[in-house]
This record gives sequence, C-alpha cells and structure tokens, in this order.
Amino acid sequence: MKYIFYIGLFSFLIASCKKKDTTWNTDWATPIISDTLKLNNLFNDSTLTTTNQTTIDVDLTRTLLDIRLSDIITIPDTTITQIFSPLFSLNNVQPGTSFVNTVEEHNFDLQDVQLKKIRTSAGKIKVKVFNPLNTKVYYTVQLPGATKNGVVFEQTYFVNAGTIVQPSTAEEELDLSGYDIDLTGESGLSFNKLQSKLSIKTDPDGPIVSINSQNDFKFEGLFSGLKVDYAKGYFGNQVISDTSLFTIPYLTSITSGNIDIPATNLTFLIENGMKVSLKGRLTHAENTNLENNTVALNSTEIGADFYVSPATGSWASLQPSEQSINFNSTNSNIEQYIENLGTEHKVGYQLQLNPWGNISGGADEVFPNSRIKVKINVEMPLQVGADGLTLRDTFDFNLNQDPTKIHANSGLITVNATNAFPVSCEPVLYFMDENNFVMHTVLGSSQIASSILGSFNIQSGLFEKKSSVGFILPAPLIADLDKIKFVAIEARFDTPNGTTGINEQQSIPYGAFLAVKMNVKLNGTIVY
Repeated sequence: MKYIFYIGLFSFLIASCKKKDTTWNTDWATPIISDTLKLNNLFNDSTLTTTNQTTIDVDLTRTLLDIRLSDIITIPDTTITQIFSPLFSLNNVQPGTSFVNTVEEHNFDLQDVQLKKIRTSAGKIKVKVFNPLNTKVYYTVQLPGATKNGVVFEQTYFVNAGTIVQPSTAEEELDLSGYDIDLTGESGLSFNKLQSKLSIKTDPDGPIVSINSQNDFKFEGLFSGLKVDYAKGYFGNQVISDTSLFTIPYLTSITSGNIDIPATNLTFLIENGMKVSLKGRLTHAENTNLENNTVALNSTEIGADFYVSPATGSWASLQPSEQSINFNSTNSNIEQYIENLGTEHKVGYQLQLNPWGNISGGADEVFPNSRIKVKINVEMPLQVGADGLTLRDTFDFNLNQDPTKIHANSGLITVNATNAFPVSCEPVLYFMDENNFVMHTVLGSSQIASSILGSFNIQSGLFEKKSSVGFILPAPLIADLDKIKFVAIEARFDTPNGTTGINEQQSIPYGAFLAVKMNVKLNGTIVY
C-alpha cells in the first residue's frame, strides 16, 4: 500500500527553470495495481489440495522429530595402543628378520550400547609407531575386520633407527570413511571389540642387531570423529525426550475476531525406520495466539504409552513401522485447540529404545535411510466461518514534499474488486508516525462484498460479486506526509449467509479468486 503514494506523487516531482511564481491546481490519476489472487496458484504448496476440482482441502503437516543413527549412537574419540616387549634377549638378529606378529583387542566405551558391526561414514585414525632399535625397521599396522571394498585396512611404515631413550617415530593421519568394521573380536562372539595386528621386520639391508626386554616396540592409533551410517547390535534403552516448538506464520497478522471450523482430526504419526522396538508418549501439546491466550490439547491420549514395532526388511527393502494417535471431537477438545488460532505451538514427547531390553539378542539394525520421525498432521475441508476476524499488517512509508513547490492537496484511492470468495471484507488504513502513533485513520467507503451476494458466472463456474471501495485522503493527512513513517492495513473478515446475513461456515470453492484494480487520483499544486 505504501507504493500508492510513491507512484501517485512521483509525477509531481519534476524540477523546471524558474522565471516567476506561477501556480497550477491540477488533478492526476494513475493506475496502481491490477492483479488477481487465486488459491490454486498456491497448490504447489502441499498445504492446499483438491481431489474433485470442486472443493479445497487443507493438509497441514509438520515434522517435529527426525533422527538418524548418528543421533542415538556416538562413538567417542579413542586411542588404542599395542606394545611388544621381548621377554628375553634375542641376539644376532639377522637383517630382514620378522620378530613381531601379534593381534590384540581394544574396547570402545559405549556404555550400554553393544555393537557388533558398523559402517563408518566419516572419521580419521592417526597412526604413530615407535622404533627403539639402532637399525631401520618396517612396521605393518593392520586392523583385522576393518575392510573397504573387501580390502583389509593395512599400512606399512619404514622407520629410521632410534634408541631406547629416544626412539624414532613415524606417523600419518588416514581417512576411515566407508569402512565396514567387525567389532565381535577374535572369538566372533563379543561386541565393541576392535582388533589390531602389529608386524615388525628389521631392515633387510641393515646390520645384525640384538633385541632385549628394554626395547618397547609401540603402535598408537587415535580414532577421532567417527560417525556411522549402519550398525548392528544392541542399541541400549536410552530415552529421547524433548519439546518441539514451531510457528504458523499465516496467523501472525490476526489481531481479533473469531473463526469457526468444521469437525476435524489432528494426528500424530510416529514412524520407526529402525529395526529396534520403540515405546513413546506424548506429554503435552498447547498453542498460544497473538492475544497471549493459551489452549492445551486435552485427551486421554496425552500421557498414555504407545508402542511401535521394529522396521522390517533391510537396506533397499527397508519398511518403517508406524503408529498414529488421532485426536478428534469425541476424544479431545481439538476444535477449541485449533480455533484458538495459535501462532506458537509446543509439543512434548518422549521415546525409549528397547523398552524390554535386549530381546533381539543383539540383532538391532539401523541403515543409512533409517529414521525415527514424529509428525503432526491436520486434514480438513477448507470450510471457514469468520466473525469479525481481523488481520493487520504494517508497512514502512517515507515520502517528502515541498509545500512551496510541488505538492499534493488531497487524494482518493479507489479499489475495484471482483470477489469469488464467500468472504466479505471491511478495509481500514492507519497512517502512523515514527512511534507507531496513529495520526490518521481512513475508512473504506464500503465493503468488498462476499461472492454469495453476487451472481453466477457461467464462464468461471463461480459466484462473483463486484465491489468498489474508496479511501479519501484528506488535506490534513497530505499535510502530514513528512511525519508519516508507517501505514497499517487492517481488514475485518466475515462469512455472512446470503439470506440471513448471519456469519456461518462457508466452503471455499476450487478456483476462487479475488481480482483487484487499484488507482489513485490526486489533487495537487505546482508552483514554478
């Protein structure tokens, strides 16, 4: 709306050569807006749907929770160490002699989580080896059970000669993403066990050496940033508890009035894409509107436990299990809840993995596409009853004029509308200063009338009503243009019955539109 004054007065602001003061009073008229609002333009937004090309349905879905494996299993940064110290001295060790070939197990501290297999999606290992011999040594570090494309993790290092007091070292940081790792240990029956194998060989071209119990041949591996996208085992029975906050921005402009909606359903859908048993509970749900009125959703379903079976299948054939909790007018105060027009919503929930413990025998599985989701869904026909439902929005405004040169004296904004919505509207304009103080209020000369009061258009297949609304811009308002910094547009909506005039629910037809043509006529003075 702020552009009305910019465009209308722009044609006045023309500088010209000054000879002597001459005054012209003149009228200027210019079109401002010619546009059509159609709901079916919004159908790319899945909020509005239609199945019969006659009526419109509302499908409002929000995802409150979406967690994956990395959200429930965290592998801490871990350092593994393997040391070989001879129990007795080895004399006259020939060049190229292999004298260490041992496997050790290392434990990942995962508390009550018991992993048998994982696949890493990210992570690094920093390998460091120490050589206390006075000859070069080949170190081969292997992680049995850790494979990538069928190849076992293995690295070989050629380490320079060192001493017992100051061993020489070699180190390297390696990417571990994409590795399949068996954590069942050497026995194949354990969990959280990582194996390492250390092999050492003296330099084939080096001297004959002696090795004694004071020689510590050591390997260190620092695992950091490990993330997994597949895991098998027992994932514990941890509890996930949270309160989700979300807003519905469409309602933030409503300042007063009432709305009536048809009987509707609100559904919470819990989707379990992990092969693990799940217990849950909705702890609370409430919304707060712009008038700070809060309505809580009351039902026996709030606070009651529900259970979701494990997903079935694997990898590409994975099929999530679902559990829905439905709130309707017979088991809750759902209509009161929705008619509160809450802009801010709070939903509390609690989920627990494996509520009965390790009943799967360590056969829980989570795949890369596994998710646990909590969604909220509202479906209803777009049938609304409005009684004084008032929306208000505010725009910046900044326009200066020189009363000694070119300036406006008064003006008229005219809105010509063709309305195919069964909703009437009374518009008001508020002109405010920098402190949001209302300096001038301009009422529309009439309503934008409901389509119910119009006639049937065979071409569009809709009832349509034409209306013309004028906004007179008086001289005092024009004189205060320099002080006006904001313009608020307020519209009161009603859904009257065409016969009784009483507001009641009206169905919004498919293809409904509001065509608007707006122009401004200004009376101004040019002094030059």
